[in-house]
Amino acid sequence: MSDVEVEFYWRPGCGFCAALERPLSKSGFNVKRVNIWEDPAAAARVRSVADGNEVVPTVFVGSKAMVNPSFAEIEAAVKAASA
Repeated sequence: MSDVEVEFYWRPGCGFCAALERPLSKSGFNVKRVNIWEDPAAAARVRSVADGNEVVPTVFVGSKAMVNPSFAEIEAAVKAASA
């Protein structure tokens, strides 16, 4: 669908992450999944945009960071980044 990469930061046991993963996996987007419990730099990146907290899901599309976004917000960001 798009060459724009969607960086999806998540952690095991996160219900919000699982709920967002379903539409992402069906979207056709180029999704990079990053488990913040396995990657300290990823956890630090999430904290940098979430007021120092490790709030997941956090999604980056280009330079746009979204903390606990809806799938519609991600779709809009991908569309904007593709334009």
